[in-house]
Amino acid sequence: MIEQENQKSKSTLADAINKLSEVVRDGLRHGFFECKITSEILNGRKRSLTIKAGKSHRFVIEEEEL
Repeated sequence: MIEQENQKSKSTLADAINKLSEVVRDGLRHGFFECKITSEILNGRKRSLTIKAGKSHRFVIEEEEL
């Protein structure tokens, strides 16, 4: 199941980077973890970024944020 992250923030890219940092820190605290990051280009020149680590977190990032 992919959890769509809240799109109300000013910067979805910043939200994605914060989530990635949270996933890595939580994994390091636990001691063992696996994380997979994928990206694809969507219609309208948007980017989809998915972080999979136990749960999946999906972010849709506008091209203007890059």
